[in-house]
Amino acid sequence: MADQYLKSSVHVHSKLCDGKNTLEELAVAAWKDGLQTLGFTGHSHTAHDLEYCMTQSRTALYKAQIEKLKERYADKMDILCGLEWDLYSDDDPAGYDYWIGSCHYVQGPKTGKYYEIDWRKEDLRACIDDDFDGDALAVVEEYFANVAKVAEKKPTILGHFDLIKKINGSGEFFDESDPRYLAAAKAALMTAARNRCVLEVNTSGVYRGFRKDYFPSDELLKEWLILSGNVVITADAHEVKALTFGFADAAAKLKALGYTKVQVLGKDGFTVCPL
Repeated sequence: MADQYLKSSVHVHSKLCDGKNTLEELAVAAWKDGLQTLGFTGHSHTAHDLEYCMTQSRTALYKAQIEKLKERYADKMDILCGLEWDLYSDDDPAGYDYWIGSCHYVQGPKTGKYYEIDWRKEDLRACIDDDFDGDALAVVEEYFANVAKVAEKKPTILGHFDLIKKINGSGEFFDESDPRYLAAAKAALMTAARNRCVLEVNTSGVYRGFRKDYFPSDELLKEWLILSGNVVITADAHEVKALTFGFADAAAKLKALGYTKVQVLGKDGFTVCPL
């Protein structure tokens, strides 16, 4: 079916990490919306930052609750127990139905501090000034080097590829068209292509008001198409209203860029959906 991508939402967060709804509330909303697959992806336990990641006890609760939901919706909707795994996480993604590999931090070479690069502007500014001598593009290069490390681990999905741009919507920190920025991003894309990663086209930056474009940018999506890369559309939903936000628009954008298909994740893995 040409619109099958509208029936699968596989980057979803609940109250057990930084989402606004319970797992059950999300499942009810997904079923009412006619989804065929709902994949939960709680933020993996990461020792240095429990601000939005699951604790170890919450991880156990997360798995237990999803197992109950799988039973409850067995004849209605496929529910998957996924994980959004960070480069610095100590959880094992092999223990889940699938996993999204992501980068949310840059570690400072001077202080050793882990900086969350996608939320507070003061954190990104401190990272640039205190650990990278005011060179914002050096932070960008470090970020994309981390993305390449995640890609080498062959995640099911490579998450929000250019998340580093999330709070740079006004160009406050760096120029996203700078040759250094693009060189770093394209080098990470090459690593992703070698490892046959599936990139998500993630609509969350628009939904949450940070950006007017999705992750990755059109420029990088064009490059990914040249590399014959595959994509999956995700919402990175943190509340029920966002489960399929922007999916049709993202599909139209991909088609305009020259894509003819997207991947759709279900209980048996990926299937191809024509655009």
